Amino acid sequence: MANTKSAIKRTRKIKRQTSVNRSRKSRFRSAIKKMNSLIEKKNKKEALAFLPELDSVLMSIAKTGVIKKQNASRNVSRITKKINSL
Repeated sequence: MANTKSAIKRTRKIKRQTSVNRSRKSRFRSAIKKMNSLIEKKNKKEALAFLPELDSVLMSIAKTGVIKKQNASRNVSRITKKINSL
């Protein structure tokens, strides 16, 4: 890597952004896991209560570009189907 001033600044920026993206991706995975555990327990009432929160988390993460919007929509759709089949 070049040791120019701009390259050094860019590496600092990338390092910060990587940690932010990593925490967002972790929030995404945690929300999905929590919902899947509610579905496995066949707890429809709690799953329905958590669904708007899950949708909010996924769409806010999709808005930042960590995951694509279609990915978030697909996850919400599949989870909704699972909840309705309980």
